[in-house]
Amino acid sequence: MALVLPILLLLLMGILDIGRYAEFSILMANAAHAGAQYGAQSVVNAADSTGIANAAVSDAQSALTASGVSSSACVCNNPGVGTTCTFPCSSGAALTYVQVTTTGTFHSLFGYVGLTSSVSKTANMRVAE
Repeated sequence: MALVLPILLLLLMGILDIGRYAEFSILMANAAHAGAQYGAQSVVNAADSTGIANAAVSDAQSALTASGVSSSACVCNNPGVGTTCTFPCSSGAALTYVQVTTTGTFHSLFGYVGLTSSVSKTANMRVAE
């Protein structure tokens, strides 16, 4: 028991830390989606980077600051009008999209190989016109 217990406790701590990382990653994805939802309400909201950041921060349960949110609006399939989207566009019509990226820092209990402390998630949503 004295030999196995420390190994089991270390294994348990690792499992808890990986679970915390997964939860943090989900928080960042949900915050990006909330910001994109705010921006997708209208073309005016798509240009409101402060409102998008506020929507993302309020959804992130204090795990994110406004400096960790970036947003941009883009136009698909209409060259020369606005910023061209960096992601593939599926329809042939000229559509406006809002893209929100959230970036937060995860603080783990231990250092792990392959586990980065910076978590970045992006959400794209079509703007209602």
